Amino acid sequence: MGFTGVAQLVEQWSPKPKVVSSNLTTRAIENNSMSKIVDSLRESYNEMVHKVSWPTFKELRASSVLVVVGTIVFALLLWVIDGGASNVMGLIYDTIK
Repeated sequence: MGFTGVAQLVEQWSPKPKVVSSNLTTRAIENNSMSKIVDSLRESYNEMVHKVSWPTFKELRASSVLVVVGTIVFALLLWVIDGGASNVMGLIYDTIK
């Protein structure tokens, strides 16, 4: 038995319980993947509607203001650091010339 490629190696060593064929259609039918997807979506919907605690409008507004202010402060900080680094590099380049 000769080795002809990576695909054969993967086929040989990958665990596939209850899979008789390498055909994707056969795998989908045997694993019943469509019903698993539907069950997963149904569970996700149920969790989002009944188990998640959504913030009130007041909490959402306060969080949004905090994010906007934090973003502005961070942007200003980066602007100052960038300007300082630019000036320092300008001084270094001027002394090299």
